[in-house]
Amino acid sequence: METPSYAAGKAKMTTSATRSTLSTLVIAGLLSSISATSAIAQQGAIRAGGTAAIKSATAVSDNLTYADLASLTDSAEVVVRVQVRKVTRLKPEQAPGLKPGQARVLIEARTTALLFGPAMGEAVRYLADIPLDAKGKLPKLVKAQMLIFARNVAGRPGELRLVDGGAQIGWTTGVEARVRAILAELLSAEAAPRIMALREVLFVPGNLADEGETQLFLQTENSAPVSLSVIRRPGMDRTWGVSLSEIVDQAARPPMRDTLTWYRLACFLPRSIPKGAALSGSEQEHRAAEEDYAFVLRELGECSRTRAPVIR
Repeated sequence: METPSYAAGKAKMTTSATRSTLSTLVIAGLLSSISATSAIAQQGAIRAGGTAAIKSATAVSDNLTYADLASLTDSAEVVVRVQVRKVTRLKPEQAPGLKPGQARVLIEARTTALLFGPAMGEAVRYLADIPLDAKGKLPKLVKAQMLIFARNVAGRPGELRLVDGGAQIGWTTGVEARVRAILAELLSAEAAPRIMALREVLFVPGNLADEGETQLFLQTENSAPVSLSVIRRPGMDRTWGVSLSEIVDQAARPPMRDTLTWYRLACFLPRSIPKGAALSGSEQEHRAAEEDYAFVLRELGECSRTRAPVIR
């Protein structure tokens, strides 16, 4: 895992230097003395993925979708509310891969609430990519309250690496409540695992015409069982459900929208049955299974996003 190296740009201090001078020289060194190699190494703090829209210090983030927040939260080792104390803009040569219309900055902030992760000190630092305003200037972020989604930097207390360049969002009570709810789902013993692939599909015809059941078995990151079942009965609407156990339960129900299980399915199931999935039975049974799978996707609905998902 890449890690940012702020220390490479720190200026050497004399034994008589004061703490305030130390802070000044740390930032000055980062901006003026950092080598090209160290500048590239720092970019472990930044991914070129989605960038949250931060238009002002009080940016309202309640328009972020469940999928937006779930992607950020699921990728983070640390979720923390901070108040920005200082913003220092990096030079272009210190920000490779930066998108047009953005600036890469070093943010020094004060921890105001730890939502998730190990205990940390009051002061934190991290790099972030910030959209510029219409005049090409940085928005005013000092004193702003932000939620950040980050990973720890080994051996560097107080330094964090955002899960992507825009993984700090304007804080509101509403968005924090939504993030806390997602964290509660993720930390639950019954949390749905990450979906990796559609592994196997099986259609079991019934004794009557138009009767049958499609069973879909998913491959998960931790090998935990997840299966879907679609039930067809003559003269009745199709029903379906998801099971998080070894048993394919005909009484299983669909997940509620904007829940972790819904997110895992709606945002990560393939759009059609892949060729690599095991699919047994006759051609007619194959068609029935494909119809049932398309039915499940329609029932789940769109995985709406306002930002690109975090690349894990």
